[in-house]
This record gives sequence, C-alpha cells and structure tokens, in this order.
Amino acid sequence: MPHPLSLLLLLLLLLLPSPSLPLTDPTDASILLQFKKSLTDPSLLPWPESDNPDPCGPPSWKYIFCDNSNRISQIQIKNLNLTGPLPSHFNRLTHLTNLGLQNNHLNGPLPSFRGLSDLKYAYLDYNDFDSIPFDFFDGLTSLEVLALDHNVNLNASAGGWSFPSSLQGATEMRNLSCMSCNLVGPIPDFIGKMNSLTALKLSGNSLVGPIPESLSGAVLQFLWLNNQKDSGSGNGLSGSIGVVTSMVSLRSLWLHGNKFSGSIPERIGDLVSLKDLNLNDNQLVGLVPEGLGDLELDNLDLGNNHLMGPIPNFKAAKVNYDSNHFCESKPGVACSFEVMALLGFLKGLNYPSNLVNSWTGDDPCGGEWFGINCNVNGKVSMINLPNMKYNGTLSPSVANLGSLGEIRLGGNNLSGAVPSNWTGLTSLKLLDLSGNNISPPLPKFSNAGFKIVTDGNPLLNGNTEAPSSGSKSPSSGSGNAEPSPKSTPAGSNSNSSDYHGSKNSKRKVLVIVAPIVGVAAAAFVIIPLYAYCFRRRKEIKAPSSLVIHPRDPSEPDNAVKIVVANNNNGSISTVTGSGSGSVNSSGTGSSHVIEAGNLVISIQVLRNVTKNFAPENELGRGGFGVVYKGELDDGTQIAVKRMEAGVISTKALDEFQAEIGVLSKVRHRHLVSLLGYSIAGNERILVYEYMPQGALSQHLFHWKSLKLEPLSWKRRLNIALDVARGMEYLHTLAHQSFIHRDLKSSNILLADDFRAKVSDFGLVKLAPEGEKSVVTRLAGTFGYLAPEYAVTGKITTKADVFSFGVVLMELLTGLMALDDDRPEEKQYLAAWFWQIKSDKEKLMSAIDPALDIKETLDINEETFETVSVIAELAGHCTAREPSQRPDMGHAVNVLAPLVEKWKPFDDDTEEYSGIDYSLPLNQMVKGWQEAEGKDTSYVNLEDSKSSIPARPTGFADSFTSADGR
Repeated sequence: MPHPLSLLLLLLLLLLPSPSLPLTDPTDASILLQFKKSLTDPSLLPWPESDNPDPCGPPSWKYIFCDNSNRISQIQIKNLNLTGPLPSHFNRLTHLTNLGLQNNHLNGPLPSFRGLSDLKYAYLDYNDFDSIPFDFFDGLTSLEVLALDHNVNLNASAGGWSFPSSLQGATEMRNLSCMSCNLVGPIPDFIGKMNSLTALKLSGNSLVGPIPESLSGAVLQFLWLNNQKDSGSGNGLSGSIGVVTSMVSLRSLWLHGNKFSGSIPERIGDLVSLKDLNLNDNQLVGLVPEGLGDLELDNLDLGNNHLMGPIPNFKAAKVNYDSNHFCESKPGVACSFEVMALLGFLKGLNYPSNLVNSWTGDDPCGGEWFGINCNVNGKVSMINLPNMKYNGTLSPSVANLGSLGEIRLGGNNLSGAVPSNWTGLTSLKLLDLSGNNISPPLPKFSNAGFKIVTDGNPLLNGNTEAPSSGSKSPSSGSGNAEPSPKSTPAGSNSNSSDYHGSKNSKRKVLVIVAPIVGVAAAAFVIIPLYAYCFRRRKEIKAPSSLVIHPRDPSEPDNAVKIVVANNNNGSISTVTGSGSGSVNSSGTGSSHVIEAGNLVISIQVLRNVTKNFAPENELGRGGFGVVYKGELDDGTQIAVKRMEAGVISTKALDEFQAEIGVLSKVRHRHLVSLLGYSIAGNERILVYEYMPQGALSQHLFHWKSLKLEPLSWKRRLNIALDVARGMEYLHTLAHQSFIHRDLKSSNILLADDFRAKVSDFGLVKLAPEGEKSVVTRLAGTFGYLAPEYAVTGKITTKADVFSFGVVLMELLTGLMALDDDRPEEKQYLAAWFWQIKSDKEKLMSAIDPALDIKETLDINEETFETVSVIAELAGHCTAREPSQRPDMGHAVNVLAPLVEKWKPFDDDTEEYSGIDYSLPLNQMVKGWQEAEGKDTSYVNLEDSKSSIPARPTGFADSFTSADGR
C-alpha cells in the first residue's frame, strides 16, 4: 500500500497549474513580432502580443503555417495593404519554404535571403522595396519560383541592378519573374544554364544587348522580354531573334517594344507549341517566313516593323501586321517578280535602312525607289548604288531582272563571287564592281559590248577571267581602269571562296590552317593564322585538316566546296558535294566527306589535349573505339571519341558521317552536342561536350563497383523526362525528323547536375513522311529492339519509343534490358515486366532495391500511383504494334510536372495481341513470325542455353550485348 505522504505529494502535483510553454521556435516568433511592430498600421495583422508568443499554436496565428518541428514554414499575407519594412534578420526563418507577400506596399530595403536553403516559393511582387542586396540569392538552392515584379525602384540610387551570378545556384528554378523591377544591362549568359527554367518574364526593364546564345535549346514555355526602356546606355534589346527557334517548348513569346533587327528566322515554324507571338514595334525586315503563316496561333502581332514582300495567309486566330512595308495590302496576294528580285538583292546587302525605307509598294518604277532607274517601258534598267559602303554579297535573284542594262555598285564593301546566273542578263552592258572585295571566279558574259570594272578588288587582281570585251568604261565607282595583273598577297582576305570555274579556267584555293582552335558548342569557328594561295594541284606541306567553305548560292545545285589537306603525301585535293550531302572526290580526297557547318579541329590539337591519347585519360571503350577526356586551352572539357584503325570500314565511316550529319542539323539541351571532328589519314575522331557523370548504365547497374551513390527516385524521373524531351525533339520538333535506332541506358549521358542527354547518333536514320516505315539494315542493341524491326527490318519512330519504354523499365527495376545471368523468365526485361506491371505486389517487389523506396518515398497510395503510371507508360511504349505505342510527346506529357496524367489502355492479361510474353525472346519472335507468315530465313533464332537470340545477319560488326546494353 502506498505511503500516505506519497499520496499527498501526488495529489498536490495534480492540483498545481501546468506551465504554458511556447511551442514555436523563439527566434521565429520574435521575427514575426518585429515585422508587425514595424508596420505603419500593425492592426492589419491580427497577431497577439505576449511575453511568450506562440505562432504555431494551438491555435496557430492567422496567415502562419508551421512544420512538424514547430518552425515557421509558410507566411501568406498577400493583398493586405501592408506598409512597412521587412526585418533585417528575416533569413533566420531557416525552415521557410513558401513566402507570399505580394500585392502590398512593403517598402525599404529587401533583407538578404542568404542561406534560406528550404525556400521554394518567394512572391515579393507588387510592393515598393527600394533595394536588393548583392547576397540576396546566396544559398537559395531549392528556389523554384521567384516573383519580384513591379518593385520599380529597386536599387534606383545605383542606377538599377542585374542578376548576380549566385542566382544560378538555384538549379530548381522553374519560374523567374522580374517585370518592371529596374533591371539594367544585358541578360546574363548563366540564365541559359538554368536547365529547369520554363518561364522567364523580364518585361518593362532597361535591358540591352542580344538574347543570349546560351538560351539555345532552352525548355522555356514563356519568354517575355517586351518593352525595355531607355537606360541611357541603350534603348531596348537588339540583334537577331534567331536563337528563339531552338526553344521548341515555347507557348508564349513577347519581344515587342525593342530594337530587334534582321529577318524573322525561317525556322520560326518549328515552334509548333507556340500560341502567342508578339513582335510588334521592332526593326525586323525582310519577308515573313511561310512557316510562320502556317502556325495555328491564338495571337500574332507583327505590327510596326519593316517587313516586306507579300502578306501570307495566316492561320492565326488574331493577326496584326499594320505599319509594315508589304507590297500588297491583302493576304495571299503575290508581289511582282521585279519586286521579289530586288528584295532578294536587298537581303544580300543585309537590308540597309535607307533602302528598306524607300523600297515600298509593288512597282519599283512607280514610286521613289532609291537607286533604281527604269526605262520608258516601265521596267528596271539600272541599279545605281555607288559609294554607299554597303556590306554583303551579290544575290542570284538579280538574274530575274531581264531588262537590266547597268549595275553600278562601285565603292561598297561587297564580298563573295558574282553569281554565275548573272550571265543570263542579256541586256546588261555595264557591271561596275570597283572598290569592293569580290572573289573569283568572274563568270563569262557573252553580251556584245559588255564592259566590266573590277579595279580595287584585291582578290581579283590578275585573276578576273573577264571577257575580252571588258575594256575601260565609265564607272560610278572609285575608278574606271581595268586591273593590271598582280599577285594576291598571302592572307589578304580570309573570306575568300574556293575557285571552281570551268575546266579551262584558272583555279585557286584558300586553305586556312588552324593549329589552335577554341571550341564553341553551336558555332562554326576556324581561327585563321596563315593563308596561302597556290595552284590547284601544286603539292605543299599542310597539316592534317579539313577545310569547309559555306555554300555558294550561285553555284549549281547549291554545292558545298571542301578542301582536304592530307598529310600522308602532302597533297591537296578539292571535293565538291551537293547540298544533300552526297560527295564526289578527286585526287586523294576521301569519299566520306561531311557537309559544311561543323567545326574541324586539328589532329595535333587533339593529341595535345589528350596527352597523345594517354591511357590515364581514357573514359571508356565501345564498338567504335576509345573515348578520351581532354581539356582545351580555354578550359573547355571535351570527350574525344577516336575510331580504332581496326574497325575502320565502309560501315564505320558511314556511321562517322551520320553522326556528324545529324548533330550538325539538331541542337537541343537533351542531345549531346558535337563540338567538332578531325580527319587525318586513317584517323576519324569526333569531339563532344564532356558529360562528367558518365552513362546512365553505370549508375543503374554498376554503381557499387564504381563506388557511386545510387540514383534517387527524383533523379530517375528527371532523367526519364530529359530523355523523353530529347527524343521528342529528334522525332517531331527538329527541322527534319530522325530515328535514333540505338536508344539505351549506355547512350544516355549525365551532366554534373545529373541532367540527361541522349548520345551516339551513328545509327540515326531520317524518318519517312507520315506513318510510313523505312526498310534499313538491322542495327541496334538486343534487349531494346522493337519486335517489328527485329523481324522485318522496317522501322519508324515508334521503334525508338519501344527502346524508351525499356529504359523506363530499367529506371524502375535497376535491371539490365538483357542479362543471361538472371533466371530464364527474367532474362528479357520487357517480356518479364509485362507480366508483373499490373500486379501491385509484384510491381513493388520489382522496384530497384537501391532506391530504398519505402523510406525515400514514404510509400502510400499516392506514391504507388506514381510508380504505377510510370510502369503503365513503360508497358504502353513497348506495345507489340507500333501504332499502339504513344509518340514521345505523350511520354513528355506523362512525365512533366503540371501536365494532366495520361493513362494507357487497360491490360490485365499476360498475353497481348497473340504474343505470350512469358516465352523467351527467341521463341516469342519465332512464334510471331510463324503467325504472321514472315520469312525467317535471314534471321537465325535457334534456341540456346542462354535464351538470347544469335546476332541476325546484317547487324553491325561492333554490335554486342556483352554489357547488357
């Protein structure tokens, strides 16, 4: 029995009042009270004042939300008409994740948010803050949305402000909005490196300069840069808008109220997701591309520019094109042929403003067209534009002006060759090109009494090939005497074109030697150090290199001129290829020559940066050869893929050429960029951007042996989305549609931030139009091959979709697509996965143990729903019939945030469309062949102990499944 004294003490303790202990962190509570006291009208915040404030409650204070540790996680006090400053130590609210202060009158300096690493959403817009500290963005690593709009006086005393470089640490940023927030200067290049950014809204500031090239391929959906104000150092953004054509996800593009110039890029029609385009009030010139007219926009505004030519029949719902220089006032009405010819000439001169403003209407002879003279019949008879200092080239379109008698262009800065089709101007009597920089060859005019003046053109001295009738003639240029024969000084002009005239004409070639080349990801750059002029077949000592000159529009078939310098015998050969890429060579030139448009890197440079291909720089090996790491003088890290001499064959050279051909046409942030290539003797080398984290396959299948951290669930989802976006671009959003044919986890490379890029384009094929398939040599990797491709050799983009589905299965399970070390029923991942994907228990047990998903995802029905959707998507992508697979756009919609979920067809059976997925792959394919009556003679699918089919006839020599890829 308890002692009476003990009972008494217990009774007294029960009767004592319990102390009221505050639950909220004292620092968090004091910052809130300090904020309330600083307001002009504190009563607007109904927060109690006491010695022991407890915002987390119970009851919790209005507008305040706390986490499980009783730290303040959200403050939502928008639209309360609050006036006053924020506390200077605001960043001590270290658990803050969501801050909503918008639509008040908060003023004074913004405190530093430095170190708020949990903050995801910061809405500070529509207030009156007057300054922002330089360290405001330091450590905001979780920030996804930042709104600073309409804080019009930020750092006004300092003349405005710019985003500091620390902002790029916010790698999760999706929405960056700073409209009318007093930004000045250029848009920082690092904005283009914020890979998660989908909305960038910087309207109403004082930004100057061009749109950064670093934004090329950005996944932006909203880009608002309109109405930049005069900052004193400039008046709005300027330059070309060409970079926007690579932003294929754009839905809304506002560029109005700036000084953008040049033409609307032809590839604007690639922006198939675009619904709202505003280019009003700029300095855009030239013709409206047909692709823009075909876009089904909700709103299109082209007003107040200098656009010319005909008005297209726009498909946009609402269109404005007022205040331009169109030749006609109604859509769909063509311009006269003379106007179109002169507009082509104008384009060659880069649209000088005095001509743009003068050449209006549809009758060059009926208005005040500066520099244009007409005859009595109302036809253009003279182009008279001497001493205007125009830059540019001569356009072949001038050949359509059959009535031309004189062309006077002396005293300008024109370059390039005279178009060969100008010889069709049968009425032409005088061509004055004196005082320019015209290149040979000069075409032969057969007109009786024709005269040409070319003095003052250094590249033509002694090499004009002028017709014999070209004696002295009057000139409106800088002189009228025929040039005397002179030798062209070495290196006099690095812009010269190759001389490819008729069989009997003299030929000269300009070779540019580039021993040191700085690599730019999307630019064609050659640093000219020395230039030598020589006869076409004269032997010289030259470094091993390939020099590619741009297409000359005046040449037949728009040919590509290529010079190969081969150091095996020191000889030079000239190669001419058509615009389609088919090439014929002469002399010692290789038949595998690549189209123009890529960077050619000296073999010596690549030897230097890889320490002569040292073993310690080796990154990996494949069927092609060895990949080495290198670093250029400017610090650029590169991956150098060197073809081994033993594998060089016609097929290997075709793949080498295909890789360059594809990557010169496509640019996307989720496709590995080709930086350059080198051809020297037997050397075939490709140079890519370096991907520090290596292949996805390493992180999925070999992470233990490589001592890597296993990929988290979030990273796997991001990788899946990145790959889907890259493949969607390759299939549907690029200028042409391509089929990869070898999508697999070892061809998915990861950057430092684990963002994924698709690589290895040696097997890519140009996709056919519509839904038709193309028959091609069987190639790819076992385990990822679509069944219809393995059986028939016919391929569409849906074969890539099948491969993507297998990659999704690998991401979910951590299992290789094909592995003969697993039990027979699990060796072929796609077949086994179809059996378990609709069974919750089997699916959850199949998830990669490396994920430790129960702890990481806190498994519940919602989490399982996420896993289930990905599993269903993987199943749908690997459907037997290509027509029943989704396109990659659907995959993007399933994986992307804030997009309505897509659910594939319902399937609960183990057998689909007559295929028993429980069978090994060789039996399954054989059964399908027999059911379809297919000819199986060319495919060897004999049973084996491993149940892995033998390599069919026609597969690439380098094709293996040794690493289960």
